[in-house]
Amino acid sequence: MKKYISSLLVLVSGFALSQSILNASSPEEFRQMRAENMRKVGDTVISNKVKPLEYGFVDEKDILKGMYVWEIIDLNDKINQPFYYDNPNGLLSKNTRSLYQILLDAALSGQIEEVYDDEDFTTKLSAEGIKKRLEKVVLNDAAIDILQSGRQLTEQEKKEYTDYFQTTTDKVKMLKIMGMWFIDKRDGQMKYRPLGIAAMGPDPAVQGVYDAEGKAIAGKDELIDLFWVYYPKARDILANNYVFNRKNSAADLSFDDVINARRFSSVIYKSSSGLGDGSIKDYVPRNAEEQLEESDRIKAQILEMENELWNY
Repeated sequence: MKKYISSLLVLVSGFALSQSILNASSPEEFRQMRAENMRKVGDTVISNKVKPLEYGFVDEKDILKGMYVWEIIDLNDKINQPFYYDNPNGLLSKNTRSLYQILLDAALSGQIEEVYDDEDFTTKLSAEGIKKRLEKVVLNDAAIDILQSGRQLTEQEKKEYTDYFQTTTDKVKMLKIMGMWFIDKRDGQMKYRPLGIAAMGPDPAVQGVYDAEGKAIAGKDELIDLFWVYYPKARDILANNYVFNRKNSAADLSFDDVINARRFSSVIYKSSSGLGDGSIKDYVPRNAEEQLEESDRIKAQILEMENELWNY
């Protein structure tokens, strides 16, 4: 019943949002209302901001069985492409940003404070720390020669002889999500609770670095975890930003709705049921096919958790 009510509220709010252009007196008014997340009802302008559906309290003694799972979401997969879709300038079409850009903007502005450097959530990242992970500024050889001659660079030379390496939205095509599957024995249901989400992209620190033979160093195409966000603290932001919906422009689905409903494709790369630290590549090394088989085995194990609940 709760899931049905939540879905109904999403559709109702989406319908109201989509009607704003029909009630606006001008494109400028519509843009302003959309930018401020407002809508017109008669002669009154009201807020469109919504609060995410609250999670119920779960006591530890009510968890019959549970498993932590870490997954990779490939944005090249068709089902995941709405997470990557970026359309900030449309008038009639919805203003949408990629999930990465939403998290980044919120983290840099301080709207999301629980941002960490890795999946262990131990070391917090400041806005400045996040920026350092995403960009690198390098003076090329011509600039270094000028500086070594004792002369300062002109403004034009700074622009001409400075290389900027930055991890932008278009380069972030992998996400990671960490959550917990558990059986709540109070209502006898298998549930999923997302706990962390991360963006993966190329490391600017190794971009533009070459070996003695002039070749780019190994690892320049390797993706790193740019930052991790503690998911519960990001829900307010994600509940008020919407996924591109190509099937129905009158029905908005927020990123929070999509993630909690697990409307994405993913591959498990780590779980609390694995060996060692649980990372599949560590205990099934150098064999991609067997790693995928292990990922599927863990998925089957999750399904079996619920099946065992009803076996007497």
